[in-house]
Amino acid sequence: MIKATIYDVAREAGVSIATVSHVINGKGKISRERREEVLHIMQRLNYRPNAIASALAGKKTYTLGLLVPDISNPFFAEIARSVEDRGHQLGYSVVICSTDNKEDKVKRYVSLLKQKQVDGVIIGTGISHEELLASLQDHAIAIALIARDHPGFGANSVRVHDLDGGRLAADHLMDMGHDRLAVLAESERVTSSSERVSGFVEAAAVRGLKVPGDRIISCEPTIEDGYQQAKGMLERPDRPTALFCCNDLLAIGALRAVRELGLSIPEDCSIVSFDDTILASVTDPPLTVIAQPIEQMGRLAVDLVVRDLSEQGDPAARRIVLPPELIVRRSTGSAPGTLTAPCSTR
Repeated sequence: MIKATIYDVAREAGVSIATVSHVINGKGKISRERREEVLHIMQRLNYRPNAIASALAGKKTYTLGLLVPDISNPFFAEIARSVEDRGHQLGYSVVICSTDNKEDKVKRYVSLLKQKQVDGVIIGTGISHEELLASLQDHAIAIALIARDHPGFGANSVRVHDLDGGRLAADHLMDMGHDRLAVLAESERVTSSSERVSGFVEAAAVRGLKVPGDRIISCEPTIEDGYQQAKGMLERPDRPTALFCCNDLLAIGALRAVRELGLSIPEDCSIVSFDDTILASVTDPPLTVIAQPIEQMGRLAVDLVVRDLSEQGDPAARRIVLPPELIVRRSTGSAPGTLTAPCSTR
């Protein structure tokens, strides 16, 4: 098959070669409609600029990097899919790096992405050293953080309002009559999880309810650890009647623990999760969740990076905070011994 050239794209779009070049390099005064039309034709003709030649010339390579903690986690898998889809729409390839939240792997991947001269990096993993972020910007690499923020560093970010999400979870459970609450959290180093826990505890306190420290358990973000920690909590004589799990994997582990102990969901124990990945709606019973708009977050992160690549000068960082949504399904119900009317479910 003969590969399409820039001349083919220009002829198909009815524009000059210079216009196609401006679209490729994000330059020139070209309307958004015309720019998207040219990008669509490039995609249809499967035209890709020569990345090596572009890099040597100091031009775009049309490559983005994505750093995530664990691609096997369905939340980050769905983030990756959204980023890849949006990048493809705009003519970019995406290099996905799974870091396991390990600093040495983060450093190696950052070094690799700089060597590949990617145009931008979307970061969904923890980075504890600002020097790594600064090193990307020193190489004129556009940055957007996703599902997290780094207020002390001037970078774009897209995340959900985690504090409000925790409040929604607590209010829902207390509205159902629950007063023996417990939390399965991620590591305190994961700022998003810490904010969810803070919101949950604050909302409970507003209504005069204290969540004891020994009922807030830090877990590895896995189904197995969710199972082990929930099982230990539910074997206590004063077991909680409701669990708030800071991601879907922990909630699925908690579901398993409840069943193995011969308890019923939600009659004996209600469970609220956070994220709303595909897993949340296919469990038995389906999980009540605090939902993040995952597809929208991925799309916005790519758009922020591409915006920075297209604008002249040093664009101001944008911090986008999206509202969470409570989606009530069948894993929550009235507390044992109460007559609280159940919420509508789906």
